[in-house]
Amino acid sequence: MNRLIRTRTDPAEMRARILEVADEQFRRIGYQKTSVADIASELGMSAANVYRFFSSKGDIVESICGRVVDEVADIAFAIARTSAPASEKLTRLLAAVHHHSKTTLTKEKRVHDMIVAAMRENRAIIKAHIEQMVGIFEAIIREGIEAGEFMVEDSGEAARAVNTAFMPFFHPILLEHCPRHGEGLGAGLREQTRFILKALGKSD
Repeated sequence: MNRLIRTRTDPAEMRARILEVADEQFRRIGYQKTSVADIASELGMSAANVYRFFSSKGDIVESICGRVVDEVADIAFAIARTSAPASEKLTRLLAAVHHHSKTTLTKEKRVHDMIVAAMRENRAIIKAHIEQMVGIFEAIIREGIEAGEFMVEDSGEAARAVNTAFMPFFHPILLEHCPRHGEGLGAGLREQTRFILKALGKSD
């Protein structure tokens, strides 16, 4: 019995359970309308008990945002690890990340709103994610330079430029206010991708 009690009160498991319930509540009714008391009630515990594991609702939001941006990073890493040429990797990566961001906006609006809030609040998890994406861009560009596909000299500088150029197609706040959706936005992405590849020195 003692072992069972320890399992139920294991901090890591309890944190995971709180996040699971909070994630479901945020997706169902929105993070703004969900209170720590709501999360605690769903778990059958007091709000004070939730605060033993998370210092604030913002702490819970940041942890869930981390899960969401990790999905994007996983997509990017999976493409970056393929054996395709660097230019093809970059093209596929930009399209996949854009698709994920647009799908979140249209089908998971409450999740989108949470990420937007985290960006506006300058959350550390968002900064770390952007740095991670720039790092993936840099690794691909470095491969392209070594293979003779790209002609830039500084892969780090080029990666930051690619991130900036691509921002209108994946940044949640910019994507939300983009007047062009559907095929128009897709055509814009293809044009921008061609521009990025040319800027990196890739010839048609």
